[in-house]
Amino acid sequence: MAKKIKIGIIGCGGIANQKHLPSLSKLSDECELVAFCDIIVERAQKAAAEYGTADAKVYEDYHELLANPEVEVVHVLTPNVAHCPITVAAFEAGKHVLCEKPMAHCTADAERMIAAWRKSGMQFTIGYQNRFRPEVQALHEACEAGELGEIYFAKAHAVRRRAVPTWGVFPNKALQGGGPLIDIGTHALDMTLWMMNNYKPLSVSGSVFYKLGHMPEAVEGNKFGPWDPETYEVEDSAFGFIKMENGATIFLEASWALNTLESREASTTVCGTLGGAEIISGMSHPTDRLIYNTSRHGQLTQEEMSPSGGVAYFDGASSEPGYLEAKQWLAAIRTGNHPLVDPIQAFTVTQILDAIYRAAESGKEVFLKAAE
Repeated sequence: MAKKIKIGIIGCGGIANQKHLPSLSKLSDECELVAFCDIIVERAQKAAAEYGTADAKVYEDYHELLANPEVEVVHVLTPNVAHCPITVAAFEAGKHVLCEKPMAHCTADAERMIAAWRKSGMQFTIGYQNRFRPEVQALHEACEAGELGEIYFAKAHAVRRRAVPTWGVFPNKALQGGGPLIDIGTHALDMTLWMMNNYKPLSVSGSVFYKLGHMPEAVEGNKFGPWDPETYEVEDSAFGFIKMENGATIFLEASWALNTLESREASTTVCGTLGGAEIISGMSHPTDRLIYNTSRHGQLTQEEMSPSGGVAYFDGASSEPGYLEAKQWLAAIRTGNHPLVDPIQAFTVTQILDAIYRAAESGKEVFLKAAE
């Protein structure tokens, strides 16, 4: 039997307990959780007691965890602004790193993470688990096979009518760097770029709105209970228009609160020269759907994939994408193969999101240079 991979967890809050710890616990024949760290040490103690080895270590300072020679792999599951310093330090300590999405809250931090990774020679990936959903995998295979032709227009959907997260640090701009754009817009954009296989952005323009988050009357009907308008610091919705070097165009929409009927999240629309396709999921949709559109025998047609589960980590959803993400990540570490989510691809997502915020603030189009 192969030696078990020894993992340290940095950040023992919501995403750790919802996704990573349950998924890794199902892979106990391949890995073991030997170290836990959180600035609220009680959270690390609880996670260690529930998921760790009998002698798992608990830390309040991530530097101490990284100094533990037993730890081979680190999962960085902290608020967004902490992703960069922890990831860079982990690479300097000779650890493999899975960092939760987004890679970073700004392009400069993402660049530092990429540089540290390349210097280290270790494995690196970002937690975009939606790539492992069955309908997402199916559409990607169709796109790779050229079934849609050249994809020149796409929409990345991350819209909630009223589902502002009211736990953790989500409304805290200093710790998260932004709101729905960086939180759920990042998943929709990652899916869309992956379908297009296009990571060469040319320019970005955008609008970012701070409207409903500060209105006490807007909190009614929020799925996760009322938020505090006084402490809500991030945007409630954002929209981006992205032009790629080859002329392809993407429209990105993201909201936690928007007066619209349909909640459509972790979804994408792709339009090619031979056909189009839509992944439809979110709170308005009981099941995830994949619909192809094309023409046959002189008639426009639609073809739909059989129903699958709901959006991960909402009511009735399956944790299967998180498990598959963890399984392929461990396999990449063992074999040296590339993980499914390439760091350069994740860098481009952060670069575009950062540019939308900057374009909205300046009122001007922001021009980008594709990652090397």
